[in-house]
Amino acid sequence: MKTTGLLGGSFNPAHGAHRSISLFAIDQLHLDEFWWLVSPGNPLKEGAKDMAPLHTRLASAQKMARRSTIQPTAIEQDLGTRYTYDTLRKLVQRYPKRQFVWIMGADNLAQFHRWKDWRKIAQLLPIAVISRPGYDDDAFAAPAMAWLRRFVHPASQLGNWTSWSTPALTFLRYRPDPRSATAIRMARPHWHQQYEDRRVRDAVTHRLIGPED
Repeated sequence: MKTTGLLGGSFNPAHGAHRSISLFAIDQLHLDEFWWLVSPGNPLKEGAKDMAPLHTRLASAQKMARRSTIQPTAIEQDLGTRYTYDTLRKLVQRYPKRQFVWIMGADNLAQFHRWKDWRKIAQLLPIAVISRPGYDDDAFAAPAMAWLRRFVHPASQLGNWTSWSTPALTFLRYRPDPRSATAIRMARPHWHQQYEDRRVRDAVTHRLIGPED
């Protein structure tokens, strides 16, 4: 079984914090590979006027992932899924020889109860939560934690995550990293223009994705 971390998001754009937390998770969980699931559209961010086209966000992710085992992919577009649970369920079915772990930031755990079928996500895959500056207190007090708390594994057991029965949750204590896509968009609102005419090859599906997709 090839162990594979999954990090979902808009990657609007991908940035150094995405890379550093992913490399940290690879090291802590001894992962063979790490996939960035570049979302065609986040249901919790519908109507966002500053959402760049998919191919430009995938291109920024590929640039940020260079020289690593991180594989940026827009596979959700191929799967035809909209919600995280549906995506993960199809990935588990499509790749039976991979053992996946879902990676999320503490900011996402704080709103996890708003995700469609969030309990099913926890029952499908182990979850590793990475600290985010200013979000840890909200994450621990989040409505979802009232249910998930009993399934938390201490960091001392990280080496055994592949044998955990789900639901299973653990916390990865990562140094604060203030970088954010929001700050990048504020500083460079037209960041995506450098990728607008580029066709990029998906690292997982190997499909070419361009402006017309």
